[in-house]
Amino acid sequence: MKYDSTLRPAFTRRTGFTLIEVLIVLVIVLAIGGIVAVNLMPRRDQALKDTERVQLRMIEAALEQFYLDMGRYPTEEESIASLWDKTKIEDENLQTKHMGNYFAQGKKNLKDQWGNEYGYRPLDSEAEGGESDGRKYELWSNGPDGEEGTEDDIKLEEATEEEGAGGTGI
Repeated sequence: MKYDSTLRPAFTRRTGFTLIEVLIVLVIVLAIGGIVAVNLMPRRDQALKDTERVQLRMIEAALEQFYLDMGRYPTEEESIASLWDKTKIEDENLQTKHMGNYFAQGKKNLKDQWGNEYGYRPLDSEAEGGESDGRKYELWSNGPDGEEGTEDDIKLEEATEEEGAGGTGI
């Protein structure tokens, strides 16, 4: 008897995935990604605020160094820009005492995590409570909304309270 290949059952080998299988895997991956994103978004916001508190501490240290060199804190007009730009200092005699950039990283034009300028205001010791709590200035970030005086502002004194005993007590 002669072997006829047409009588043999056709065995086909399956290769690859069907469209349905690919779509099911895609839906599962997207669902897991959505769950992870929903759980991590609040942590991202908190991380930005924590980074902002560290940045306020860095500016505070630069202000203290400025005070040691100049015998005073920057005026409101000079702002914290005088920490890296001595031309912002109004008194020409003090410009010669300026030690250059007061930031170890050489930062200039400091902005907060949301691209806004930092707020700085020297306090009049009697009128604005500078003597009562020992602070000589206010320093803050306007937070994500970029507007001063709103609930999401991050202030230097908040950074001190949340960090515990590590503050310098200005």
